[in-house]
Amino acid sequence: MSRTVTNHGRGTLLVVLSAVVFSLSGVLTKLIEADGWTIVCWRGLIGGMAVVLYVELGRGSLPRHQAFRLGPRGWLLATIGSLASVAFIYAFKLTYVGNVAVIYATAPFFAAALGWCVLHERAKGRTLVAGALSLAGVMIIVSDGLGAGKMAGDLLAVAMTIGNAIYIVLIRKFSDVPVVWAGGASALQLFGIGAFMGHPLDVSFQDAALLSLFGIAFAAAVILWTEGTKLIPSAQSALLGTAEIPCAIFLAWLIVSELPPATALMGGAVIMATVLWHALIDRLEGTQEG
Repeated sequence: MSRTVTNHGRGTLLVVLSAVVFSLSGVLTKLIEADGWTIVCWRGLIGGMAVVLYVELGRGSLPRHQAFRLGPRGWLLATIGSLASVAFIYAFKLTYVGNVAVIYATAPFFAAALGWCVLHERAKGRTLVAGALSLAGVMIIVSDGLGAGKMAGDLLAVAMTIGNAIYIVLIRKFSDVPVVWAGGASALQLFGIGAFMGHPLDVSFQDAALLSLFGIAFAAAVILWTEGTKLIPSAQSALLGTAEIPCAIFLAWLIVSELPPATALMGGAVIMATVLWHALIDRLEGTQEG
């Protein structure tokens, strides 16, 4: 078996595992009784420490001050990631896990629109069509949230998605910024803010265990995704990443008996079908070019 085939298989496995691990976020947030800021603090501390260890072990002969240097652009990236993470956690607290998962799936289309508007990047026609269809799906979900008392959570999910879209665009613009360490710095920012705003020491033993698992899962998802995307085409990575959506919805149903109402499922189906359609075409085009 050739090295290329082996690397491709490893990259595929790592990206799929990243999606599965990341899908735990919603369920863990629902299971934890502590307030959102306390979750932010614990996730930031444990996730940040894990990323620091990963960067330290992987820097090799690179001087430590270079491996951990971000600069103004890196800290801007980290701060945007922190704001999106706060919205992410509170969205899970205030609305259905499935709503957050499917709304978050539209981030690449928001990023494409921002890249087109801000960076003057060329956008394919199908990407614009997919973005419009996904936006329609989001509107269906948010409109349903008004009747179900979930509007605030749905809007936070939209804000989180826009924040992550800005994060994606800045990663492309700031190509010299170490993305993994920026994620670690973002986590440490969350630790500081959460420690000030929340009550990180006033938690039950069960919550402490779940909070620790949440932080470890966050770091594991970031590292698995980063390593996996190095080994496979970006189009395939995007397609495999959609595994997070059904996993998150299934886990929410299985563990916390949560299933979004029919209208939200309808909007989610529109988004899911659009994401899969767009990702499959990108995958086919990449195969033909290869």
